[in-house]
Amino acid sequence: MARRVAVIGSGQTYHTGGRSDVNGQEMITEAVTRALTAAQLTIDDIDGIVIGNMDHFEGINYVDSWSVPGTGGTMKPVIKLTTGGTTGTTLAIAGYHMVASGLFSKLLVIGWEKNTESDTTAAITTAFDPIWDRLVFAGAIGGLAVEAQAYLARHNHKKEDAARVVVRDRKNGANNPFAHVQKETTIKQVMASPLIADPLHWLDMCPRTDGACAVIFADEYVAEKICDKPAWVLGTSVRHNASFTTDVSLDGLKSMESAAKELFSKTGITDPLKQLDVIEMYLPYSYAGLSWIESLGLCKPGEGPKLLWDGVTDMDGELPINPSGGPICGNPIGATALIRVAEATLQIQNRAEARQVKDAKVALATGFGGCFWTDLLLFGAQKP
Repeated sequence: MARRVAVIGSGQTYHTGGRSDVNGQEMITEAVTRALTAAQLTIDDIDGIVIGNMDHFEGINYVDSWSVPGTGGTMKPVIKLTTGGTTGTTLAIAGYHMVASGLFSKLLVIGWEKNTESDTTAAITTAFDPIWDRLVFAGAIGGLAVEAQAYLARHNHKKEDAARVVVRDRKNGANNPFAHVQKETTIKQVMASPLIADPLHWLDMCPRTDGACAVIFADEYVAEKICDKPAWVLGTSVRHNASFTTDVSLDGLKSMESAAKELFSKTGITDPLKQLDVIEMYLPYSYAGLSWIESLGLCKPGEGPKLLWDGVTDMDGELPINPSGGPICGNPIGATALIRVAEATLQIQNRAEARQVKDAKVALATGFGGCFWTDLLLFGAQKP
């Protein structure tokens, strides 16, 4: 019988546009040390390690072996996983299943990225098939711009609607000491920023960030003994549907739509807007904050902007999204989705400090990447 699993601690670095003061291993150590401290454990208590990043970004092979001086993984099982932008949630979901299966009792999960040591757009472009995909995709920005154009054409919304997402997340990020960007902005400033790929302006996009995150998963026999507020895993769902970007539907994020239906069906969520208390969402750019909340089932297609303007997703709204500021305030890609997990579980544990949502009992974390893939994890204060 599968064991029930909880997150008992997490830690992350202070994310910035450049960590020239440390190498990648040293940066990883910062996150690991903070996670162990939060869980009141030492590295000797850890049974195994799962780690990942966008390994072709920094050009480091065998990250599982290379990272050992930073992870503390000497003489421990170390497993590397990477799935593009979804790496962080892939790590978390894999970690959950490894603990639930009984393979490990206390598992350290680590995501990291040193984007200053890579060319993100070039790396993403060359990851795609040179005949069928590369000229179409042309890096992350081009693909997202196409999705944004399709959304605007489908619903006749305005660029200002997307800018409202940036305003919300930047306001939240100003309360997050770990965020790369901690400065509020206005609709006017977003609209006045340089146009980089129509309809995307400079401030519509996430920054390139250096950072690491570590999360500790434990089985029920350990979690309840050593943690006063475990964040229990209620369910997970994964949809890596398409292998080529030319196979991706631009009529909403279909992978999120199907993943959400599965997850909510398994966990008894019939009205996510009412039953979820907080969402940490992987939004690499502003238009995702409109289209993807529709795909998640928070509202009907085309009604995303209304939720935004009505303040429903603000910190004091019915369902706060990205109290941490989300990827728009910092995107160390290999760590980004794991940061969503860390931040969601901090909400459940009531440890999110200035970014804490009142009475958060059920929290959703999402991951996005690859050919518009989606990973979801649902956490709760009550043991399932």
